[in-house]
Amino acid sequence: MMSASSIDKTGEDPDQKPLDRLFSLCNVEQHQEFESERRSMRLHGHSTTIRLERAYWTVLGILADEEGITVAALVTRIHDHCQVANDKNLASCLRVVCLKYINICS
Repeated sequence: MMSASSIDKTGEDPDQKPLDRLFSLCNVEQHQEFESERRSMRLHGHSTTIRLERAYWTVLGILADEEGITVAALVTRIHDHCQVANDKNLASCLRVVCLKYINICS
């Protein structure tokens, strides 16, 4: 049981492990974030379809808004940059970019 002194100003237990903190933030209504969504777009004139979980599309949308570009333009920029590191799996590059973006913003 937590004592009042073990809770910080945000109401969180500072001794709570990260995974427990994540699980406490998840609820049944968020199940849609785990569902895959396919989106078709053009990259340098070539049509492509990318399948990512909705949570990643949400992060890409936020990042695109911050950059002042469309999600398709953002994906094209990420594609062009990631070709050096991973030329076969664009979805994987997008997931890593989302995680890195979240890390620098938190």
